[in-house]
Amino acid sequence: MLIQKPDNPAAIRNASRQGRFSGPTGGLALGKAQANLAILPREAALEFLIFCQRNPKPCPIIDVTDPGDPEPKQTAKGADIRTDLPLYRVYKQGQLVDEPTDILSYWRDDLVAFLIGCSFTFENAMLSAGLPLNHHRQGGSVPMYITNIQCTPSGRFSGPMVVSMRPMPLKKAIKAVEVTGRYPRAHGAPIHWGDPTAIGIENLAQPDFGTPISFTHQEVPMFWACGVTPQTVMMESKPAFAITHSPGHMFVTDLRDEDLMS
Repeated sequence: MLIQKPDNPAAIRNASRQGRFSGPTGGLALGKAQANLAILPREAALEFLIFCQRNPKPCPIIDVTDPGDPEPKQTAKGADIRTDLPLYRVYKQGQLVDEPTDILSYWRDDLVAFLIGCSFTFENAMLSAGLPLNHHRQGGSVPMYITNIQCTPSGRFSGPMVVSMRPMPLKKAIKAVEVTGRYPRAHGAPIHWGDPTAIGIENLAQPDFGTPISFTHQEVPMFWACGVTPQTVMMESKPAFAITHSPGHMFVTDLRDEDLMS
């Protein structure tokens, strides 16, 4: 039987490992940093590392594993990157071929895992500052959109940036910028707010990832760079093999939110 809300990083990872939890992680283990996942063969890892360094806003790296080693030692000692996320995505030649709850059958000795900062990390600080989060209240995952903003390429890797959207009352927009800007390793301040068409988003009711959320005319949509960007890059660049998290189903680390403030 699936459990609904494990309440700390180890519980979330263990429940995922045991097949008892496969849901989104937004709003769970508040105060602990969450991370996006990208896994590539060693022969492509250096190009991807350079891609992340050239695009620190959507791809702030917080941990990299040794080839073939599934333990993310810098972020969660004893964890297993092959089993401890609720849901994964497997890509071959840029095509999504599977969405398993573990990747044990896909694991190879040449695979390198990258953990990338996630905007879920600063949500606890937003709530503490009195900033509303509609997707928490409405019980969905944060909506994410593919933009017309092209990332800086590296070797075979190129593609558009993905953003997450959180609407804010206009009078609280500047506060949202200030609060999230303190977390550069979790995407930092928003890249845009206001007219979504300015960054290529035509319909906020139809996100590319996550779930749509409702908001009022008194609220303004605000957009943060998103660690799902590597997935659009994988689909566009078509590496022979890659694994990512399923959007919204993050790796929950043992790091504190504050650890991603610099």
